[in-house]
Amino acid sequence: MVPLLLVLLLALILFGAGFALEALWWIAIIVLVVWLLGFLVRPTASGGKRGRWYRW
Repeated sequence: MVPLLLVLLLALILFGAGFALEALWWIAIIVLVVWLLGFLVRPTASGGKRGRWYRW
């Protein structure tokens, strides 16, 4: 009975990790797209130069 529970627990942990990694990949792709769009849609600063779209 204990080995069966351990196998089920391992399967549950691996399923949860797989779901979390899949979600992290989608979040990383969305952040990358927003980051790239920020470089394309930068506002113009005073003087005609392209300004920064972030405040770092």
